[in-house]
Amino acid sequence: MDELIDILDAEGNMTNMTAMKSEAHKNGWFHQTVHIWFYTSEGKILLQQRGKDKDVYPLLWDVSVAGHIGAGEEIITSALREIQEEIGLTIASSDLEKIGIFKSVKNHSEVLKDNEFHHTFIAELKMPLNSLQKQDSEVEGLKLVSKKQLSSELKDVSKFNYVPHDILYYETIQKEISHRINSI
Repeated sequence: MDELIDILDAEGNMTNMTAMKSEAHKNGWFHQTVHIWFYTSEGKILLQQRGKDKDVYPLLWDVSVAGHIGAGEEIITSALREIQEEIGLTIASSDLEKIGIFKSVKNHSEVLKDNEFHHTFIAELKMPLNSLQKQDSEVEGLKLVSKKQLSSELKDVSKFNYVPHDILYYETIQKEISHRINSI
């Protein structure tokens, strides 16, 4: 789905320019996204299998919930909206814990350059997996994996069909979730 988004400079600063997402991808303009990683008190992490019709990384396993931040939209508002849309879950903004902003530069093709700043959150999943309602157009599947399994599989992202995010990104996510799980 195409949508109007804010355009950033290469350092993540607002440029006061907006464009359709498709235009930003075509021109390689930086823009903002939200990533929300859910974990359970039992030490499991929610993964999303990207929809089969996605332009990039179809059917690969990825962050629990992700999406673009609309033009002028507050980051938290975007995160809560994406959670509701993609997995049918309504949570409070206080349930989200921001753990960082990660710059990602991915040139998929001549006409698809995905340059993003991921505003990344973690949150405890307090309901069973089978109560989540996936958005069929965006999400092929959902699963919970142990942090040990995730750590092992991320050593070979292509073999286990994960989106090839930067390894530092994945390590940060695992470390932050481990801290929360160990303190529960």
